Amino acid sequence: MSKIGNAIHEIHYIDTLATRDQWVNSIHPLVKFVLTVGYIMTVVSFPKYDVPGLAGMIVYPLAVFLLSELSFWDSLKRLRLVLPLVCLVGILNPFFDRQAVTVAGIRMSAGVLSMLTLIMKGVFSVLASYLLIATTSVEKLCYAFRLLHIPRAMVTQFMLTYRYITVLLAEVNRITQAYALRAPDQKGIHFRVWGSLAGQLLLRSMDRAEDVYESMLLRGYRGDYGYMRERIAFRRQDAAYLAFWAGIFVLFRCFPVILLIGDLAGKIAA
Repeated sequence: MSKIGNAIHEIHYIDTLATRDQWVNSIHPLVKFVLTVGYIMTVVSFPKYDVPGLAGMIVYPLAVFLLSELSFWDSLKRLRLVLPLVCLVGILNPFFDRQAVTVAGIRMSAGVLSMLTLIMKGVFSVLASYLLIATTSVEKLCYAFRLLHIPRAMVTQFMLTYRYITVLLAEVNRITQAYALRAPDQKGIHFRVWGSLAGQLLLRSMDRAEDVYESMLLRGYRGDYGYMRERIAFRRQDAAYLAFWAGIFVLFRCFPVILLIGDLAGKIAA
């Protein structure tokens, strides 16, 4: 499978994950969106040397992975292009911040601690965003945006951009395959035809996009998601889910739970 075909497959696979009949998938999309934003804000708010406190925040993505029955390793594989970039953000910190600090009785370099903190913040935020997309369809996300009174034009732009990505990739795949069949001995596309192929891609993708939009209008789309209100009702379990995780976030942010559990385990062992 070509790289473009693989990208199309990955997008369709994420859509399939979001429409599965799992308990987490049935949680109200507004609740999951608010929790994701709240989780990322909580993670980012930790001090740059508070590695033990930040480590406890991994409980949320791990719990959602288990509840949604998603493969953790497959998710890391799909995020293999993003996670290294996130990890490179603080890689120079040990060279600039060389002072020594003591954490949990261990003396370490402040630059190493700040590097670990930045990496953990980036990885946790990416995992939380991935879990939101993998358990919530784009239509449900757009419905949640409208409940937050985000302007209709912005929501429509978000949804159509997401939908037209696959249309654009499909047209690119057709053009490259047609070119490869006409020039079987040539590696890649010759630079002399880049302009004409780009023009054909623009025209063909615009035609396909217009067909998609007209089909949406024929099916009753008017830029709003009121029809989903009857299918997605706010239930008690949604409120309980929101309250539970909000309490967990506040608890782990205000208290060093990992260190307290370690001290308690040490006392029990002694």
